Amino acid sequence: MKTNEKAIKGFKAVNFMREVRDKISMDIKDMNFEEIKKYMEERRKKHISK
Repeated sequence: MKTNEKAIKGFKAVNFMREVRDKISMDIKDMNFEEIKKYMEERRKKHISK
């Protein structure tokens, strides 16, 4: 199966994933479960609405 999408030059998926994971970890480090749940719901809504 062929695809018309091209890879982004210089994009490192593992590095990107680590940066995002680390940012989320820093954002939620002092939150309780309910706050984390709300944080994740808001991120999901923001991502879906794009």
